[in-house]
Amino acid sequence: MHIQVTEDGPYEVTGSVPLAQQIIGADGQGQSVRWEQGVEYPVKEMYRLCRCGRSGSKPYCDGSHERAGFDGTEVASREPYLMQAGEQDGPEVTLTDAPALCAFARFCDADGQVWSLVEMDGQGGAVRQEAGDCPSGRLVAWDPAARRVAWEAVARTPLEPDLPPSIGLVEDPVQGVSGPIWVRGGITVTAADGTDYEVRNRVTLCRCGASRNKPFCDGSHAAIGFRDE
Repeated sequence: MHIQVTEDGPYEVTGSVPLAQQIIGADGQGQSVRWEQGVEYPVKEMYRLCRCGRSGSKPYCDGSHERAGFDGTEVASREPYLMQAGEQDGPEVTLTDAPALCAFARFCDADGQVWSLVEMDGQGGAVRQEAGDCPSGRLVAWDPAARRVAWEAVARTPLEPDLPPSIGLVEDPVQGVSGPIWVRGGITVTAADGTDYEVRNRVTLCRCGASRNKPFCDGSHAAIGFRDE
């Protein structure tokens, strides 16, 4: 399974990657608290996903990027996640955070902000849940025992959710917008220049065309009211 970012064009997905809507479920206060699966798309060996936000056949590309003169220049850092992230140590769990990757899904705000919860006794499970629900992988929880291991050591293992290789099209009913392309389960994403981005359990790719951190989402879909329709 592989995702190729094409120059000023779509994401070319190969390897029969499952594709389905992933809906942000909210509680009565509008807080993001769960993921709900929506429409499943037919499995194809290869398909092209729109990343300019203008296609008339979303989520697939219809060539609108060419007519619109879409500029898909990739500007995201090529550094590994841990080189971009800060670390916060709590009594039960350690949290790393790379703000540049934020996709504005807001799971980190449920039941008190995750950065406050990490400092509290008895909240390790909540921190793991909120970090694990973060689609972009901005937030990652770690076993605090890993503090005794050198930062770069192979033995440092994240407390990651078990995500099967697949792609989710995020929908955000509370905000009334369509969110990013959620790449799950360690699928390789290759830049237009042929360089592989770090393979991670979860990343979010821009599909509204407005991100200033292309190819990754930066939450711009919420600011522009992007809808996949």
